Amino acid sequence: MDITSFVSFLLSLLLILVQANGRNDSSCPKSFSCGNLTDLSFPFSLSTQPDCGIIPISGCDAKPYPRIRLLPGGDWYYALEKQYSSIWLGDAEFQTTLNQHKCQAFNKDFFLPISPSVSFPILNTYNFFKCNSTNNNTPNITQKKNNHFAGYKMYNGCKGFSIYYKLPGDDNVKDIPADNLPTNCSLIRLPFHSVSGDGDLFDLLGPEIQVEWKLSEDCNRCHYGGGQCQTDTTNKFYCQDDLSILTTTGTSKTGHRRRIWLILTTGAVLLTVALLVLLFCFREKIVWYKYIRFWESNAEDHKNIEAFLKNYGSYTPKRYSYSEVKRITSGFKNKLGQGGCGSVYKGSLHNGSHVAVKVLNRLKDSGEEFINEVAIISRTSHVNIVNLVGFCFEGRKRALIYEFMSNGSLEKFIYEERSDGVRQLGWPILYKIALGIARGLEYLHRGCNTRILHFDIKPHNILLDDDFCPKISDFGLAKLCMKKESIVSMLGARGTMGYIAPEIVCRNLGGVSHKSDVYSYGMMVLEMVGGRKNIDVEVDRTSEIYFPHWLYGRIELDEELQLIGIMNEEEKECARKMVMVSLWCIQTDPSNRPSMTKAVEMLEGNLELLQIPPKPYSYSPSRSEVDSSIVELT
Repeated sequence: MDITSFVSFLLSLLLILVQANGRNDSSCPKSFSCGNLTDLSFPFSLSTQPDCGIIPISGCDAKPYPRIRLLPGGDWYYALEKQYSSIWLGDAEFQTTLNQHKCQAFNKDFFLPISPSVSFPILNTYNFFKCNSTNNNTPNITQKKNNHFAGYKMYNGCKGFSIYYKLPGDDNVKDIPADNLPTNCSLIRLPFHSVSGDGDLFDLLGPEIQVEWKLSEDCNRCHYGGGQCQTDTTNKFYCQDDLSILTTTGTSKTGHRRRIWLILTTGAVLLTVALLVLLFCFREKIVWYKYIRFWESNAEDHKNIEAFLKNYGSYTPKRYSYSEVKRITSGFKNKLGQGGCGSVYKGSLHNGSHVAVKVLNRLKDSGEEFINEVAIISRTSHVNIVNLVGFCFEGRKRALIYEFMSNGSLEKFIYEERSDGVRQLGWPILYKIALGIARGLEYLHRGCNTRILHFDIKPHNILLDDDFCPKISDFGLAKLCMKKESIVSMLGARGTMGYIAPEIVCRNLGGVSHKSDVYSYGMMVLEMVGGRKNIDVEVDRTSEIYFPHWLYGRIELDEELQLIGIMNEEEKECARKMVMVSLWCIQTDPSNRPSMTKAVEMLEGNLELLQIPPKPYSYSPSRSEVDSSIVELT
């Protein structure tokens, strides 16, 4: 028997054994799609394949969305969007009652029971207290209720009961425990759609909930052991297998047969691994090597990247192999920094030019952010946009190769708590940087054939070259839209807390558009001006905690800005101009913000011609929001 026949025999034997030993690898797909939902896997399953999961999805071709039922006999919801370990659901019946302002909406309580197999925490519901009116509701009893819910808002537009609630982020009002309620009052949990304090309560509520799923240890062990998670008539967990019924302790009536299959399968796997090692050692002479390399890569990722290469053709930057990346970085010797998505190393190309190589961690999704960044930067060519020299996509190894920016990110220069040896930037350089970033954003919004919305403008994503020329980087969260489309579709928030435009979180403030980047730009420039975070919890004077409000007060009264480092009238004019433009950019109503073209004109124009903008929205984020990291709910 030659080596090719022998390899075929072993692989066939391994496939037969694995199929015989477990249900999951043979009859159930590793992943599937349903309507707008992609890359679905256990615990989800199609309603036509109930044995493949415990959360059935149906109506994949239905409009507007597929339907999902979390627990047997439970309600059906619209499945709006799946994220890494959570899913956005829509309650059509609840939406109808909200739209019609029916008081039956307050009979709803968004709380999902826990099953022995899986639990469903809801991430975006808040506590409301429903207090029924009775015949003995004397003024004294009513006053006691109002005192109990001191600081809470009250809605009494429904006959027979009142609703007490507080808005998210209102830390000045203490939480009331559910076990300490007045008589005839009960707790209900409902999702907020808006955090604005204005308007009717029905307008503040929304029909969308974000549900996280968490498998129990028993179900997790059962599923990956080839069994099926089940619940008996007494609501106790058991694991059903093709060969036996396993209890939660893992005992089996046919354990001997399972051990035989386990030994056979393990032996076949070890033999195959040994063979693959031999093939690897002789990879230069054995044609099978190219197939082994292909097996190492995720098939879906390859499908996406190859489709991208085909679509973009000559616009695609150079593709490097992983061995070339190692050579460029001298074996990843000179590490420049570490981030949430990977590490950055300094390297050199054949021609001697320096580059920054960002080696990405293993991605949670199907490489969408990676492909997104390559695709979008490939469309750009501007002095204020970072230049992508090339990329690497080889199996699970991914890297982005950029032009090297010797001064790093803007973040390390603008705050007062700078590291030793980092120079303080003068006002002429700060003004030049602000103007350069504005021109780069104007190019993204107007200068490309397709409008590019960045959605993550912040000091960390602005790189500086030798001459402190700014370059916008990190397009992983960006979106493309046609120029004629003023509003883009987005179900959740994306960006970094402190720079996210309010309409991205509160949709009743306006549509998400290029004006969302304008807001982020304004918040960033205010931090450049102040040398500190806009939300500073360390200062003593409460009026100075939210820096934009403090600045606006001084502009409104035509007082000195009291900014550090201003040496002459020219620098004073630069600073004042940057402040005025920024305050225009952070207007709550997107329609009141200037376009980036107008922002550039204001920065380059006469200070005397700039009008004082309306005062920005008075919401001051809480400490928890200050400490929040990036949110990406795409």
